[in-house]
Amino acid sequence: MIRVTCTDGDWAAWTFSADPGAVRAARSAVRDQLALWGLEGVGDLAALLVSELVTNALRHATGPIGVRLVRPCDLNEVLLVEVSDPLPDPPRERAARPEDEGGRGLQLLASASRRWGTRPGAVGKTVWFELTVPR
Repeated sequence: MIRVTCTDGDWAAWTFSADPGAVRAARSAVRDQLALWGLEGVGDLAALLVSELVTNALRHATGPIGVRLVRPCDLNEVLLVEVSDPLPDPPRERAARPEDEGGRGLQLLASASRRWGTRPGAVGKTVWFELTVPR
C-alpha cells in the first residue's frame, strides 16, 4: 500500500481585491495551480465553480476574497476548494426561473461538486466544495 503524506506544497492560497478583475485572476490561478499538480482533469470545472463563488462574493460582500486549494493527500482523491469573503451571511440557494439572468451559481455548485457547504470564519465565511479527482 502506498501512503501519501501531505506537505506544505499540497495547498495553495490567494487573496484577491474586491474588483471585477478578481474573477479572471482567480480562474487563472486555480487552473495554473492544478496544472502544476497534474490535476488538469478537474481544472476547468474547479475554475468555473470558483468563478461563480468569487462573482457572488463581489456582488454581496466588500473586502478581500480568499481562494484556497487543498490537493488530495492520503489517497483520498478529493480536491478541496474554498472561497472566503468578509460577509458573515451564508449564501442562499434560490430557484431560478428560466427567464432569470442569474441565481444559478449555487445550483451549479451543488450539481457539479461531490459535496459543498459553508462555515463561519473569524471574519466572514468560507464556502467550500469538493471535487473527485480522476485517477
